[in-house]
Amino acid sequence: MRNAMVGDIVRVHYVGRFADGTEFDSSAARGPIEVTIGGGQVIRGFENALVGMVEGETKHVTLQPKDAYGMHDPRLIHTVGRDEIPPQVELKVAVELQATNAEGHEVRLRVIELDDDNVTLDANHPLAGKTLTFELDWSISSARAATRLREIYPVSSRL
Repeated sequence: MRNAMVGDIVRVHYVGRFADGTEFDSSAARGPIEVTIGGGQVIRGFENALVGMVEGETKHVTLQPKDAYGMHDPRLIHTVGRDEIPPQVELKVAVELQATNAEGHEVRLRVIELDDDNVTLDANHPLAGKTLTFELDWSISSARAATRLREIYPVSSRL
């Protein structure tokens, strides 16, 4: 058996947990995910942890925020007038909204506070600033090389 490397396509099961052990995501109900290592399909730390694994291996890895969803950025929290939100949008704390930013990109926003006049929205990823632990299980025979990817993403430039 060989070790997984940048450019390989692997299928893995995973369980994601917060530092306190609470599970926030799992592939158990959906089935394994297919990842092209080096393709940027998953967070950097998850992808880096796959490098070097061998088929049949289970690995536990703890990711600091910089290798997961980044640090929580207070500049991504904005308060807007309630009248700036379309009236048909139901506003409650924790509701996720979609908007288009000045560059024309779609952005997900979470309502974190509201009153009669204002709505405070957070554009950070909900997992930003959190230390995450993943259990990775590469138990499915799936590794195959993506030779085209190695041409696009040289090993030294991605990981």
